[in-house]
Amino acid sequence: MNQHFLQLYADFIVKVGVNVRPRQNFIVRCPVTMPDFAHACVRAGYEAGAKTVVVRWENDKLTRLNMEMADEKDLTAMKPYELRSYLDYAEDPDGCCTLAIHAEDPEALAGLDAGKLNRVSLARRTFLKPWQEYTMNDRVQWCVAAVPAPSWAAKVFPELPVAEAVEKLWQVIFDVCRVSTGDPVTAWQEHVAKTKARRDQLNAWNLDHVHIVSSNGTDLTVGLADDATWEGASSKTDGGIEFIANVPTEEVFCAPHRERVYGTVYGTKPYVYNGQLIEGWHVTFKDGKVVEHGAEKNASLLAELLSTDENSNRIGEVAFVPASSPINRSGVLFFNTLFDENAACHIAFGAGYPTNIKGGSAMTRAQLMEKGLNDSAIHEDVMIGAPDTHITGTTKDGQEVTIFVNGEWAF
Repeated sequence: MNQHFLQLYADFIVKVGVNVRPRQNFIVRCPVTMPDFAHACVRAGYEAGAKTVVVRWENDKLTRLNMEMADEKDLTAMKPYELRSYLDYAEDPDGCCTLAIHAEDPEALAGLDAGKLNRVSLARRTFLKPWQEYTMNDRVQWCVAAVPAPSWAAKVFPELPVAEAVEKLWQVIFDVCRVSTGDPVTAWQEHVAKTKARRDQLNAWNLDHVHIVSSNGTDLTVGLADDATWEGASSKTDGGIEFIANVPTEEVFCAPHRERVYGTVYGTKPYVYNGQLIEGWHVTFKDGKVVEHGAEKNASLLAELLSTDENSNRIGEVAFVPASSPINRSGVLFFNTLFDENAACHIAFGAGYPTNIKGGSAMTRAQLMEKGLNDSAIHEDVMIGAPDTHITGTTKDGQEVTIFVNGEWAF
């Protein structure tokens, strides 16, 4: 593995993705299997001026043991320090920023009780919601990136010995994240500029709804929330600090109106949920709500996801990604939402982002719901884009515009 590229990647995601500012606290979540990368990110954080870099280690095998062997009532009995350990940094006068490094085995929890997993996950999300409000509202800089832990690499390239699989996945990540250019900062500046231009055009059209069709049977109409605004490429905190929430990112996304989604949509890539795979899925919406659903693999898990809470069967995001994205061109199925969602157009079951409503980050959840933004404990991205996806939009004054033709931007 190219050590130069590894440090370039770490420097980019910390100094440009997160955009750590002088004196900020910097929280890093990283798998225990990838200490060298965590150390590279810590170094980059201090070089950027962080006053404290805190690393939170995560472990798939430990998570599985806890989920398998501990009682559900004990797993859902959250302790106040777990929330305070984030809020203490967020409420510091110097503020904080955070990086989540993903590398988990996509099926780390396969075979366990799906209902138990879902209820424990819901309890955690609900308990940590005061912290999640900081990231969902872009009050702090946040970034999600990924590195090839052995168990994940083995799932992506099962035909290779594990060491070779890790090496190959590193190379693919460097390619799709534009690190292989040798100058990821310049490459990303160009990419962000192009994506912003498409975002600005979608906003200029003042769309009422979009219509997504493809030959696999998808025929979906998504009405947009009141005062909805398209976002993409980079985000800004309330204080004006720019950051890139996902590395990689190829999407331009918006907030659907929670009661104005109609039709049927078919998934085009497997979806990893609570450490298990859902494959060959479809859902049908009426008045914004899923009224019928199924899957070829783990249909019961899809049912669990959609019944997490009263609004998990509605969508909070619709996102457009061209079939020519570097992730899709790689030909690799990553079994990792961060990458796979950037290979295809997608929707997200559950909560919408307040920042997708004009002035939304200053609104209460009740005010956002009035605008049509969905609220839920979950936000789960699922891929729906196909090579022949065709998307049209209808403006508020009734004009039709073409957004995608054969899986690609039409403008």
